[in-house]
Amino acid sequence: MTIGTRLTDAGMRAMNAVHRALLAVSGGRLGRRAGRMLVVELHTTGRSSGRRRSTMLTAPIHRNGRYVLVASKGGDDRNPEWYANLRAHPDVELTVDDVTRKFTARTASDEEKADLWPEIVRAYPGYERYRRRTGRNIPVIICEEQTTGA
Repeated sequence: MTIGTRLTDAGMRAMNAVHRALLAVSGGRLGRRAGRMLVVELHTTGRSSGRRRSTMLTAPIHRNGRYVLVASKGGDDRNPEWYANLRAHPDVELTVDDVTRKFTARTASDEEKADLWPEIVRAYPGYERYRRRTGRNIPVIICEEQTTGA
């Protein structure tokens, strides 16, 4: 691992810590939105450790029990660790406004991504800059709420 990748990873962890602190210090009044995007906390199961992992993310699209996440990692050439975890264990949880619910996560197909991408970029134009910065295909993740049978 290069010094650059270590710095990128440390920066991502620091941003998550600052975001959590902002939510805690403000009693949840600040940090629930980032611009036009809703902030969610994604809970995955570690693909190697089996331990619960959590990360703060933005959801540029959210409606009808469905949240769309972007595995951009700021345009880094590597996918984020949380993406590898949810691919291995697609049953995830999202915490939104202090309410945690169960979801099933999947990578959008190429066609779905093409349909979603313009709306994603309208919510945050930085995603298009990230796409141009990296050689990888940035995954778009669709999280659909799990329903319990009666």
